[in-house]
Amino acid sequence: MRISDLIKMGLRNLSRRKARTALTIIGMVIGTISIVVMVSIGMGMNNTFQSQVMELGSLTTITMTKYASIYDEDGNYVDSREQKMDDSLVSLLEGIEHVRAVSPVIYKNMTMYSGRYESWLSVYAMDCSTWEDFDFPATATGEFPTPENNRVVVFGEYALQNFYRPTGMNYTSVTIDPAVEPITLEFSEWEYEVSERKREFSMKLDEYAIFELTDNYEYDSYAYMDIEYFKELYMRYCDTLVPDDRKQAIASLNDYEEIRINVDSLDHVSEVQDQIKELGYQTSSLMMYMEPMQETANMLQMVLGAIGGVAMLVSAINIANTMIMAIYERTKEIGIMKVLGCQIKDIKKLFLFEAGMIGLMGGLIGILISYVASWAINKFGQPLFESLMSGMMGAGTESKFSQIPFWLPFLAAGFSIVVGVISGYFPAKRATKISAIEAMKTEG
Repeated sequence: MRISDLIKMGLRNLSRRKARTALTIIGMVIGTISIVVMVSIGMGMNNTFQSQVMELGSLTTITMTKYASIYDEDGNYVDSREQKMDDSLVSLLEGIEHVRAVSPVIYKNMTMYSGRYESWLSVYAMDCSTWEDFDFPATATGEFPTPENNRVVVFGEYALQNFYRPTGMNYTSVTIDPAVEPITLEFSEWEYEVSERKREFSMKLDEYAIFELTDNYEYDSYAYMDIEYFKELYMRYCDTLVPDDRKQAIASLNDYEEIRINVDSLDHVSEVQDQIKELGYQTSSLMMYMEPMQETANMLQMVLGAIGGVAMLVSAINIANTMIMAIYERTKEIGIMKVLGCQIKDIKKLFLFEAGMIGLMGGLIGILISYVASWAINKFGQPLFESLMSGMMGAGTESKFSQIPFWLPFLAAGFSIVVGVISGYFPAKRATKISAIEAMKTEG
């Protein structure tokens, strides 16, 4: 039997019993929708968790702070302790396997002046050669500092939008463009006593860059400098302090408040943290928050997938039942096909084709409806999912709780065909075992 004849006969047989075929296809449609939508919800929530955590920083970054919090095995806060962090520790951390970059961090406050306006500025000083490894956002204006030219200050966009007139009657924020209005920076160290005998240190901003706007508050609101350039400026500032304060200020440059470690992949973050813990240091990372969220999302995805699997199993049973009924109704037809010399394998192919077509049609319709269902979930399902996600991370207005990747429809269509063929295999095998002589005696 030619393939074209098999296709014609199969489609004709399906069209002869329109009601039964339609009901069976509807069952497959429901099964496909269940699989696609349930998987898309699981993936959507997992991606939402990840994107919300990533707004706080890189998932491959481990942070070590000067004052570490100690927790018990149940995650309850126990105590805090001071950790000594210096250049020798930085070198030790750089030797750990899977560590891509290490940078000490110095955090200081500065005051910015521009004409009659001023503003506060929080500055992070880090090794500029590691910025690319730490996935810093790109710049909208200017270029990052380099080891060869490290005298560049990189601002978050919001950092330049809060200038005000200290002598004004009303507080009205003003945005300053450094390219038009010169800015002077001055350290703001209220814990140190500035000598009246020396001029207070300040620097005119010559080279600068501005980060592209992100969803990360730190990059949008603070400024970054290369740590070596920062130390150079801070030493000049220290010269303006009285001897006791100068000694304390210089010591703060070598006793870091924070060290950031970047790991080569997400899979190794926990491993590196465990190795650092063995050295006697406490660390934190966004993966500590991400892992329980992923476990919750994976568990939810398994539950939703199981629900979809049950719906697909019911659809498979429905297809098998339909094909068995078709065999009973077409027993004489099968006998005639055998008498006319039709090969057994062709009879089997015919019934498998019909079962596969039911799966394919149900799968295609189910995929189309799944896109509509996914849109509706994202449009109207936010209150429900926000309540499910409460206590973990807040769901933003742009969150997509159902995400259908490009490969899922193809996988669902192929899976529907496979389910249809498997469901029709035993009925098709039964059809090939029918005796031609007995079949010809059947009335129908």
